[in-house]
This record gives sequence, structure tokens and C-alpha cells, in this order.
Amino acid sequence: MKHLRTLQTGFAAIAAIVIVVLLAALGGFMLTFSNTQQLTAAQDVQGSRAYWAARAGLEWAIASVGATACWATPPPVSVDGFSLTITCIASSVYTDRAVAGTIGSVYMFQLTSVARAGTIGTPGYVERSVSASLEK
Repeated sequence: MKHLRTLQTGFAAIAAIVIVVLLAALGGFMLTFSNTQQLTAAQDVQGSRAYWAARAGLEWAIASVGATACWATPPPVSVDGFSLTITCIASSVYTDRAVAGTIGSVYMFQLTSVARAGTIGTPGYVERSVSASLEK
């Protein structure tokens, strides 16, 4: 009988080691998953901030368009840490009869505002673009 006991010694230690390794792997997976969730949420917030920065640039462009030209003062280059690129293209001019019967020129403008942050190709890079057509 004593010989059978010696064959079974150490099994509990092996089982404990296997359980500890499995729990460590599960903990590592949970840590990686949590980190990914946090980075995704932060990227989502940055995307929303970039959209509103681009929207602010577009609002500035709409308010600055003159009767026949895009704007007299240069556009802003950054908003809240995002670099802005605002473009204005006077696409066409056509004549229109007003209500009183007079003929006037109507100008069409295509406005685009792009907000960027970070370096292209990195996980922290974010870019949002908004555009509008304006008739004056």
C-alpha cells in the first residue's frame, strides 16, 4: 500500500501550477481587452472633437464669405489643438431676376473644412471633414 501512495504524491502541486498558469493567462487577456476598450473610447472622443473643430472652421468660412469673393482675412489655422485646412472655391456665377424685376449676379461657393490631429499612420491620427455649398 505504501508503494501506491508514493506514486500519487505531487499531483496536487501540478494541478495547482496548471490552474495558476490558466488564471494568469486569463488575467493577461482581460488586461489587454480592457486596454483596447480604453483606446477605442479615447479615439472616439478625439474623432468627435475633430468633427466639431472642422465644423467651427466651416462656420467661420460661411460667415466670412463676401458677396463676390471667398474672404478678406486669412482663415484660422488651428482650433482646440486641431490643425485646420479651409478651402473655398467660387464654382459658378449666374444671373437671376429678383422679385422687383432687376437682374443680379448670384455667386456659388463650395466650402470645405478639414480638421486633423496626430501623424498619419499612427494610432492617434484623426481627421474629419465637413463641406457646404453657399449661394450669395
